[in-house]
Order: sequence, then C-alpha cells, then structure tokens
Amino acid sequence: MALVISCASPSFSQIVRRSQTEMADRVRASSCCCTAPSFRQPPRCTDAARAASRRCCSSPHLYVPTPATRQLSTVAKQDAAEEDARVLPFKTHVPDLEWKIQDFSLLLDLGAKSATSAPFHCSGYLHVNPMHENPGSGTPYVALFLMLSRKKLKRGDTVHALFELSIYNHSKGMYCGCQANYNFDFKNDYSKKECLIPLKELLKSSTFLVDDICVFGVEILKVDVSSPEEKAVVVQKKTTTVQNMFLQNKGFIEGTYTWTINNFSELYSKHFVRSPTFEVGGLKWYIGMYPRGNKFSTDSLSLFLYVDASKNLPHEFKNVAVMTLSILDQKNGKHLTRTAGLWVCTYGWGWSDFLGLKKLKDPSGGYLVGSNCVIKADITIVGSSTDG
Repeated sequence: MALVISCASPSFSQIVRRSQTEMADRVRASSCCCTAPSFRQPPRCTDAARAASRRCCSSPHLYVPTPATRQLSTVAKQDAAEEDARVLPFKTHVPDLEWKIQDFSLLLDLGAKSATSAPFHCSGYLHVNPMHENPGSGTPYVALFLMLSRKKLKRGDTVHALFELSIYNHSKGMYCGCQANYNFDFKNDYSKKECLIPLKELLKSSTFLVDDICVFGVEILKVDVSSPEEKAVVVQKKTTTVQNMFLQNKGFIEGTYTWTINNFSELYSKHFVRSPTFEVGGLKWYIGMYPRGNKFSTDSLSLFLYVDASKNLPHEFKNVAVMTLSILDQKNGKHLTRTAGLWVCTYGWGWSDFLGLKKLKDPSGGYLVGSNCVIKADITIVGSSTDG
C-alpha cells in the first residue's frame, strides 16, 4: 500500500543536497572528537514495548489505526505527528526481522540504489531502496521489498506470501507500515516495492530517524505453497531476528580482479565454471559463470560473485560490500557493467541474465573475440553487519 501526499515539492537533487547537509550537521554535533571511525550501538526495542505491540495486534483484524493525535505542547510537534499519521497510518505486528541501519544518511552519500539484509529464518531477504521514484508523484520515497531465496524454489512451485513491511516509530515504541502480498515463483523472486515514507520526511523526522539510525521490519503472516509435489510447507514462528548494518564514510577496502578466459569455446559445453580465487578485505572470492546460463536464465550468460568457503564465515560479523561485474568490450571499449546495491557478504550475488548469448557471440561486438573473454570484478567493502 502506497500513500502519496500531493504537494509542491523541490527537485530530487535539491532534496538530497539539503537533507545531506542537515544530516551531516546533526551527525557532527552528536559525534565524538576521535578521528578513528566508530560504530554506535543500536537502540534496542524494550521488552515492554514488544509486549505492548503484541497485545495491540492480538485483534483478529490485521491493522489497528493509530489513535487520534493528542494535544501537544507546540504547533510544530502537532504538525509533525499529523504528518506521520498521514504517511504511516497503520500499526503492524512485531516483525520476524528487525533490521537496523546505522548512519542511514550514508546510504545517500554512497549513492546506494538499494541495501540488502542478511537472510533471515524464512529464507528471505529484506531490501530497502532509499531513493525510490514513486510513479506519478515526482517525490523520492523510502521503499521496502521482500526477496525469497531462489534455493527454495523449484520449477512449478508458487509461493503466495502475505507479509507486513514496516519502519519503527521510536516515539511511540511500535512498528508502522503496510500489508503486502506476492506470488513468488521460479522466475519472480522479488516482491513489488512498497513506499513507506517520503525521503524528505524521513530525513527531517525525529520519530523514525534517531541519531541517524533507522529500523525496518518484515513480518511473514501467511505462506501458501502450490507445488506439483503437493507437499505442505509450514513456516514456523520464531523469535525476532535482529540485524545491524554499520556503514562507513571513509576507510573503504577496495579490490579488483580481472579474469581472462582464453578458451571460452571449450568452456561453453560446461554447466558451471569458476575463476581462480582472489582476496579482498581478508575474504577469498571467486567469479562464477554459467556459459549457457543457469536454470533461472533465458538464453543468457549468468555471472555471479561468490565468497569462497562461505560456510566457515563467522555468523556474528559479516562484511557489507558494493559489487560490480563487467564483461569487457575488447574491440570498441563499450564494456557491459552491472552494479549491485549494498549487500551482506554471506554467499554470493549476481545476475542470471547478465548478457544474452546472441549478443555475446555477435562478431561485431567485442565481448567474445575468437575464444577470448575478459571479465572483471570490483569490490568495495563499505561496512559490516552483525546479529543481535
């Protein structure tokens, strides 16, 4: 559910510049004088607040409208509360995943189109798009969407999920947001983007953004699976998973690896090929390629970047990175490049339909010259993720 407030608004670039300036002033005013980067401990929702939220959501009706705005001491506070009520009018359940993004304004500074959580117990990932252009409004929104791990999907399976996407209201000690549903299947593993709040409103809010920390949530309400095997799938309710994403504004670790393939025609008959292992930021990585595409692709080359020996990674601490994969045009210099948003390095990330096979083999292009193909990976580690 997306609520759009119709109003005359400045341009997107003006919003971002002004918001970043205001946020930088606030962060500088609250930070210490030490030159070493420091990560603040995230605020925890109290047990009392969680219990209150559960009691309020015990009604058979999904949503409980927020109570009428109480008379406040100042007109400014009253206006702010009324604005919040228009943007996020619904109280939601305590989420399965509580995702806290530290230094939220750095998402804008980094130019991140999206950020992705680590997986949570329902085999899902939560994505936030901090600058989503809501069609028809001309106003950038903070939007959330849900991704289901493709490892859990088989051909013919359809997973109908009913869920809530929310943002934490620090003043009222509760989550607010919207209900959504989506049919996930073998080819469609991303839900639709749900706009929660205009970016401008979030950045000037003292309700949803406290000390530059923003908390998002997702609650899985119901899952129905249609499968040729007709096997029942039960999603067990567990305690809330808490994840923290810490971002840096300097001291990034960067690495580049170029994989030159001289025998692509010989590899074309193979299902999967991997590059030699290389190291960036204390982790070992490799590029994975499906020359004829993986099972999710459509007549395309599939490319991924993997963390080697990911099963041995510590669960309590993970890197957050921005990743770019490129196929170099050896004739014309028109390289094909794709960049992922911020993601938690737990296993791998990439694209099933990276480049169509017809375009790859086009002799007028330079992606495949003879039997030579050159693939490059660029990795920038911009932060870390912790559990709990």
